[in-house]
Amino acid sequence: MTRAIAHIAGFLAVLGMLVGVLGASPALASSEEDEADGSVYTLTNAASGNSVLVFERAENGRLTASGRFATGGNGNGAGLGSQGALTLSKDRHWLFAVNAGSNDISAFAVKHEGLALKDRVSSGGTQPISVATRGDLVYVLNAGGTPSVSGFRLRDGHLRPIAGSTRTLSGAGPAEVAISRAGHVLVVTDKGTDTIETFVLDERGAAGPSVSHPSHGRTPFGFAFGRDGQVFVSEAAGGPGNLSATSSYVVGNNGSLTLVSGSVSTTQLAACWLVVTKNGRFAYTTNTASDSISTYSIDKHGAITLQAAVAAKADRSHPTDMALSRGSQFLYVLESGTSSIGAYQAKADGGLTATDATGVGHETVMLAVSDRLPGWLVATSRKLPHLGFL
Repeated sequence: MTRAIAHIAGFLAVLGMLVGVLGASPALASSEEDEADGSVYTLTNAASGNSVLVFERAENGRLTASGRFATGGNGNGAGLGSQGALTLSKDRHWLFAVNAGSNDISAFAVKHEGLALKDRVSSGGTQPISVATRGDLVYVLNAGGTPSVSGFRLRDGHLRPIAGSTRTLSGAGPAEVAISRAGHVLVVTDKGTDTIETFVLDERGAAGPSVSHPSHGRTPFGFAFGRDGQVFVSEAAGGPGNLSATSSYVVGNNGSLTLVSGSVSTTQLAACWLVVTKNGRFAYTTNTASDSISTYSIDKHGAITLQAAVAAKADRSHPTDMALSRGSQFLYVLESGTSSIGAYQAKADGGLTATDATGVGHETVMLAVSDRLPGWLVATSRKLPHLGFL
C-alpha cells in the first residue's frame, strides 16, 4: 500500500463513526460593519438549486433569518470535504459561492437589503469546492477530474478569467485554497497526499508553477493566515494515535514554506476546520468526531501552544465549518449533528462562552429572495430545518 493510500485509509478510519458528517454541513461566512450588528451566511449546496441563506446578527450574537438567495447554479447535494466554499471579500462588499454540481461560481453584491447576484461563471474545471479572494483577485479550487486552480479578476461586478492562471495540482484530495495577506502567493492544502502547494502570483494575478511541500502532519485540511505571512493548518489525523493536530508555518513571497510549530496536538479527533482571530493571537479548530472546539495561542513568531483542548463542548453536534465576526467578538459554528448554528462569544483571552440567545424554530424554507422569516431565531441550540449538505 502506498503512503498516500495508507494515509487516506487512516483518515477514513478516524472518521468512520462520522460517515457522511465530514462535509455534511453548509459553508459559513460572517460579515459585520462593526460589532453591533452584521450578517451570517450559509450555503445550502442543494443539487436542485444552490442558495445562500442569510441571518442578521444582533449585538448579543443572536441570529435572525432574513432571506434565501439563489446562486443560479447547483450544488452536488453531497459532501465537499473542504473549507472556504463560501467567502466574503475583506471589505464585505462581495460574497462568492461555489456551485459544485454545475461547475461554476457565483458572485453576489452584499447590500443592506440582502444579496444581489451579479455574475455566475465557469470555475475553469469540475466540482469547485473552495473559493478565495484578495482585493479584486478571486481564485477557485476544483476537486473533480484533474484537480486545479483558476483565477479571475472582479470587474464591475463580473468575474473575468485571468489568461494562463489555471494550474493543475499535484495532489488528488484538495481541501482549501487561499491567497496570502500580501497577495503574492496562492496556497492549497491536500488531505489525500499530505502536501501543501504554493503558487507565486505574477503582476497579473496568474499563478506560476506549483511548488509542493510535505505537510508536517497527516491530513492537512483547513487553514488560515495570521500576521507576517504566518499560516496555520489543521491536521485531521496529524497527532499521535490519529488524534488531530495543528501546524504553523511562514509563507514567503517566493512560495517557500518554513515550519514554525509542528503538529501540536488538539488531543481531539477530526480537527478539520480552522480560523484565526483578527489580531492573530488565537486559532480555533472544530473537532468533528469529538464534538468540541480547541483553542491555540499564537506568539508573535507564529509559534502555537494548545491553550484549551476543549474550549467548548457541544455534545452530539459534530461541529464543522466556522466563521468569526469582523472584530472576532463572536464565533459561529455549523453543528451538523443538530442542523444548527452555534454562537459563542470569544473573550480577549481566547476563551469561548456559548451565547444564551434562544428563539422559535420555523419549518418553512421556501423563501422569496428578500422576504424575512418572522420569528425564526437561530442560536446555539436552534434547529435549521432541511439545510442542504456540503
